[in-house]
Amino acid sequence: MENFQQYGPTITFSNVLYAVDETKMCRKISEKHILRDVSGIMRPGMNAIMGATGSGKTSLLDVIAGRKNPAGLRDGRVLVDGKAVTSELRLRSAYVVQDDILMGTLSVRENLLFSANLRLDPKAHSRSDKNDRVNAIIQDLGLDDCADTKIGTEFLRGVSGGERKRCSIVELITSPSLLFLDEPTTGLDSNTANCIIGLLHKLSRRGKTVIFSIHQPRYSIFRQFDHLTLMHKGEMVYAGAANRAMEYFADLGYQIEPFDNPADFFMDISNGDIKSEKYSELAVEDKNALAIKYRQSRLHHDVAEELQRVSVTEDAASDEELLNYTTSFFYQMRVVCGRTVINTLRNPQTSYAQLALNIFFAVLVGLIYFQMSTNLPEAYQNRSGAFFFLIINMVFGNLSAVELFINERAIFIHENSSGYYRTSVYFLSKVFADLIPNRIIPIFVFSSISYWMMGLKPTAEAFFCFALTMSLVSLAGVSLAFLVSASASSFAMANILIALPFVFMMVFGGFLVDLNSMLSWLSWLEWISIFKYGLNAAYINEFKGQTFIRNKTAVSGELLLDLQRIDYSVWGFWQNQVALLVIITVCMSLAYVQLRRINRWK
Repeated sequence: MENFQQYGPTITFSNVLYAVDETKMCRKISEKHILRDVSGIMRPGMNAIMGATGSGKTSLLDVIAGRKNPAGLRDGRVLVDGKAVTSELRLRSAYVVQDDILMGTLSVRENLLFSANLRLDPKAHSRSDKNDRVNAIIQDLGLDDCADTKIGTEFLRGVSGGERKRCSIVELITSPSLLFLDEPTTGLDSNTANCIIGLLHKLSRRGKTVIFSIHQPRYSIFRQFDHLTLMHKGEMVYAGAANRAMEYFADLGYQIEPFDNPADFFMDISNGDIKSEKYSELAVEDKNALAIKYRQSRLHHDVAEELQRVSVTEDAASDEELLNYTTSFFYQMRVVCGRTVINTLRNPQTSYAQLALNIFFAVLVGLIYFQMSTNLPEAYQNRSGAFFFLIINMVFGNLSAVELFINERAIFIHENSSGYYRTSVYFLSKVFADLIPNRIIPIFVFSSISYWMMGLKPTAEAFFCFALTMSLVSLAGVSLAFLVSASASSFAMANILIALPFVFMMVFGGFLVDLNSMLSWLSWLEWISIFKYGLNAAYINEFKGQTFIRNKTAVSGELLLDLQRIDYSVWGFWQNQVALLVIITVCMSLAYVQLRRINRWK
């Protein structure tokens, strides 16, 4: 082994038994073993974990990286240089997931700079230092030609698949000494895959411990491995120097065909496609005979002896310990809010479309109810219909907000788990940089157009109270959508969860059903209806102080409010605003709690 090995950390894992509970009707029926009594040592250099689909290679990678749910670790321990894997150790390492988790509306340089701003200490690294490091990473990754090209979304064409995969290794920005990668060559052509592995090989020669899972590499890739771990059915069938693997299997009676790829050869052996000429028991299919042979080998005995000599210098720490983030809360807020604003501006369907849609509906409503008269009963009927239509638009117009956390769930989990920012920072960035500009400003424009076109009470005070009511109704709808978005992991489930409460709120809003004639055991539902508070506030704001005409007889607006049993006192109006604020606060608080409860384990 080369001298570079002394610089990187060494990972040891012994007697690892990882299992998951299989449930039926919320009851545990069995326990499925993913990893069975796995032990090994991974030193600085290129450490490959190879195996067929379902062999347990990704699970082993996640366990030693500290990314698996610790509840599933039934036995065994994982140490990094003799220290237990803690949250701090995870933050000092880097983990590159199989799927590319990048913000599609940002360019390659902007994604790298975002990572640099949050993962490098601003006190120790100036802006120019961060830019220099970003430029160095771009050069190392071979991304010079597309550095200022956006990653790409379903609406925006971006970089190629190979460039996207290389950019996903943004974790290099912190120069970690320990790097984990989950199948870094998946979905790439052979040339691009070779370039990725070549980059990792070059990094390993700079004193880094590189550990990655891989399926079936070509020979030019395989020959760059220093250490090979071959998995089959959750057990090791070989673990040792990659260039000694051929000799090991030859001793077991396996002969490789001329010009055959060693990686393909090993996969054929583990799958039983090649039979041993020396040991007939290796052909038995109901047992993992290869794993048994490995445990009986000298290789395994040497590893076991070395693991016994490893001394634990630190007890396992609780995963609930507080993480020491590199940057402060307010610095994270500035960076994350900046990215959220850029993402919003570069997503026309979520920013400009929202404003255009509100303008369209404002003009439509204004034309339908243009300059409503004060003659009863049409004056009352038209105003009631208009208010109900407006509030339906305010509430159901925010259904798109359920996509907010679902779209970025994978990005949030990865960045939050890697110590980029606090959960509170991400949540508040959505409130300040997404919710307010996308929901409040369009609503104010909507109110300005529709209010005067409909000919409602012609006073500035009444207009601002109307705009406030519409804004709070909209925010209440958004807050409920936020809660659903943070709770659901799929659009199908989110659409069901958001539609049901909106429909119930509409029914118990007081327009479609007389609340006073409702069954007593159902009447409490009116107190959680956004429609009820919005309609009552709109009625009070419009009818109080107004005079209407019925058969040439003046009728006060207060009389109409009395007929609806609506309290039109000063407190009667503002209690509706307070109730909407309570709904917003409760839903937002629960949404934040749900974000914190998202399962970050694999």
